[in-house]
Amino acid sequence: MSFLRSVTLSDAGPMVRGAGVVLRVPQMSDYEEWAALREASRSFLVPWEPTWPADDLTRSAFRRRLRRYWRDVREDQSYPFFVYRLPDEVLVGGLTLSNIRRGVAQTCSLGYWVGQPYARRGYMSAAVRAVIPFVFDTLRLHRLEAACLPTNEASIRLLRSCGFTEEGYARGYLQINGVWRDHLCFAILSTDSRP
Repeated sequence: MSFLRSVTLSDAGPMVRGAGVVLRVPQMSDYEEWAALREASRSFLVPWEPTWPADDLTRSAFRRRLRRYWRDVREDQSYPFFVYRLPDEVLVGGLTLSNIRRGVAQTCSLGYWVGQPYARRGYMSAAVRAVIPFVFDTLRLHRLEAACLPTNEASIRLLRSCGFTEEGYARGYLQINGVWRDHLCFAILSTDSRP
């Protein structure tokens, strides 16, 4: 089971509210909106993400994804969220807290994506700002890590504006679109001041 679980799960999972956004765990009813946004944003997202499986946007693949998401939430391993714009609750992207480590580390990793129509409009910055207190105050972790390609100026600006500190350069850190790529590593600590 989980180590000192501090998140109370409802049938819908945890929900996080931020300035103009709400984050919630994906549900099967989200499939069509998610698949349409991902398909419409494919060429925008591919340069920044792992290789998409051939069946990635199918209903059956989404169902498998949800089973994995819910298992990870129950086991306190990962917290996937879809990000919705308020007040109209339009899906704008996704954010995942993964690789949760308890014990002496007390850390997790942040990953996110935003659909092309909603990029650079502040939605993901609001989502990241909203999830930081969830990480530190609800999950009771000490460190939140993130990484991005050195050429991803938008992500670099987003992380810095949310209080993350650049910590270094990791060679061949993640496989992006089928190629091992170097990344800049960032982190924010529970003891850091938050913007």
